[in-house]
Amino acid sequence: MHIIQQALEPREKLIWSGQPKQGIVFRRTDLFLVPFSLLWCGFAIFWEFTAFNSGASIFFLLFGGVFVVIGLNFVLGRFFWDSSQRKKTFYGITNERIIIVDGFVQRNITSLNIQALPEVSLSERSDGLGTILLGSQSATQRGMTLSGTPKGVPKLDLIKDPNYVFSIIRSAQKH
Repeated sequence: MHIIQQALEPREKLIWSGQPKQGIVFRRTDLFLVPFSLLWCGFAIFWEFTAFNSGASIFFLLFGGVFVVIGLNFVLGRFFWDSSQRKKTFYGITNERIIIVDGFVQRNITSLNIQALPEVSLSERSDGLGTILLGSQSATQRGMTLSGTPKGVPKLDLIKDPNYVFSIIRSAQKH
């Protein structure tokens, strides 16, 4: 957690640090997205195959090709993008704040004063991993976050031993 150490102020004490689960992760939203993406990509490939075999113009081939690329991203690319983003994400909890360092192209540092957090909530998966939301989440922010859209509420996503980390935050808020 050398990256978190670099973000500390002189008087701060690092209490906990971690990273999200690494590798390919299936989320609840994938129950909808996997079948949808397979249908999308399958239809796009069918379109492209039919257009090619019927001698369609280059316009139709290019038009269908765009949808094939989108479909392949839905089917496979999003898993690799999510994994690569989590690989570059680091979390830290100090006696004063919560630090989130992330960013694929450029490094972003989010610093949240523990005492000023309006709401902290925990959701735990059946595999023991959990996510701690560091604020209120509106109904429109739930579900899938698309690339290039605002991140929404800061969170400690897919962390090990989330109950322990949650208790650290709650304890720090009381002091």
